[in-house]
Amino acid sequence: MGMVRTHLWFAKDGHEAAQFYVSVVPRSRITRVVEAADGIPDVAPGTPFVIELELDGHPVTILTAGPAFTLDEAFSFYLGVDTQEEVDHYWEALVAGGGEHSQCGWLKDRFGVSWQVVPRALDEILSRPDADGVQRATAAMLQMRKLEIAPLEAAYAGE
Repeated sequence: MGMVRTHLWFAKDGHEAAQFYVSVVPRSRITRVVEAADGIPDVAPGTPFVIELELDGHPVTILTAGPAFTLDEAFSFYLGVDTQEEVDHYWEALVAGGGEHSQCGWLKDRFGVSWQVVPRALDEILSRPDADGVQRATAAMLQMRKLEIAPLEAAYAGE
């Protein structure tokens, strides 16, 4: 693996979040859990403090270190998927248990992490040569919460 990895600071529930993520994203696993030592502010000794995982091979470190920093939409995980069934599956799995639907394929999971669930068809549609069709597809996307391939294709075609 390379030297770059994603690092997320959780106020609480970092280990639970890691377990959830590896259950949702294929080819994922928790690779290491380090328990908190005595004396770490806002963290009970012995609780999972540093959790290292791989999400589809992408290295992620979760630090469960109290409320000093918070997660926001400036960071998101991007899931590029092939089919509408995959969009639907990941969308529902990630918002389950208290997540929030957002706009244009974005959502927030119950732990406060933002995700984009994007069909690869969107990139293909937005790369096509018909500028008017691309503009219509973009306008349709901006009205969506969960991305829907068929309406994007129809908007591009002018239907």
